[in-house]
Amino acid sequence: MTDRIPLFPLGATLFPGLVLPLNVFEERYRALVADLLALPEDAPRRFGVVAIKNGQEVAPTGQEGRAEGAAAGLGDDPLGALYGVGCIADATGIAARDDGSYELVATGLLRFKLLSIDTEGPYLTAEVEEVQEDPGGGAGALASEVTRVFGTYQKRLAGARERTLAPGQEFPDDPTVLSYLVAAALIAETPVKQALLEEPDSAARLTAELRLLRRETAVIEKLPSLPAVDLTSQPISAN
Repeated sequence: MTDRIPLFPLGATLFPGLVLPLNVFEERYRALVADLLALPEDAPRRFGVVAIKNGQEVAPTGQEGRAEGAAAGLGDDPLGALYGVGCIADATGIAARDDGSYELVATGLLRFKLLSIDTEGPYLTAEVEEVQEDPGGGAGALASEVTRVFGTYQKRLAGARERTLAPGQEFPDDPTVLSYLVAAALIAETPVKQALLEEPDSAARLTAELRLLRRETAVIEKLPSLPAVDLTSQPISAN
C-alpha cells in the first residue's frame, strides 16, 4: 500500500517510537507545518522524515549550529540525495513563535520506503510504501544479550564522561522496540544509524547493534576521556 505525504529531509535518522524535537525556520517547512495545523483537530498530522546522504542541511540547535535549508543542496536528483528508507512521523506537538517559526515534536510511527518525490509544491511531497515490521528469528534471545551489553556500554560511557547513570533504568521487553531504542541511543554517525533503520527485521538490527556495542565499549575502555555528547534528543534546526 502506497501513500503520498509531506516530506521533511533532515541530517538525522528518526526511528519508530522515538521522539525528535524540531525547530522549523525555513519558509517551505513553515508552510508544511502551517498545513498540518490547518488539518481538522482529530486528523493525524503525519509527515515523512528521511535522512540526507550528504551535506550539512541541518544541525543540532543545542550545539548552536547554523544550517542551510533542509532541501537546499539536494540538487537536481532529490531522490538520489536521500536515503531510501525513512520514518513516518506524527506532529504530536506544535508551538508557533512570534516570528513565524515553529517548535515541533515529531514522534516516529513506522518505516517507509521512498518511491518518488514531487518538488512542484511549496514543500516536498513523496510517494511512500510502508515497510512492515518483522521480529525475525531469535529476536528474543538477542534482545536479552543486547540489553546486557548496552548496559555495559552506558556504564563505560558514563565513566568516560565522569557522569552517573540514572538508577533503576528499565528496558522494553519487545525486541523491536528495544532495537529502535538502542539504535537511537547509540553515539554514531547518521550512516550507521540509517543502516540500523534499514535492517530487514529486528533480529538483524539487534545483531548489528551487538557488534557495534561490543566494538564501541572496547574503544571507550581504551580512551581516558570522551567529548561530552548528550545522549538525550537535541532539537534539530531547519533554518
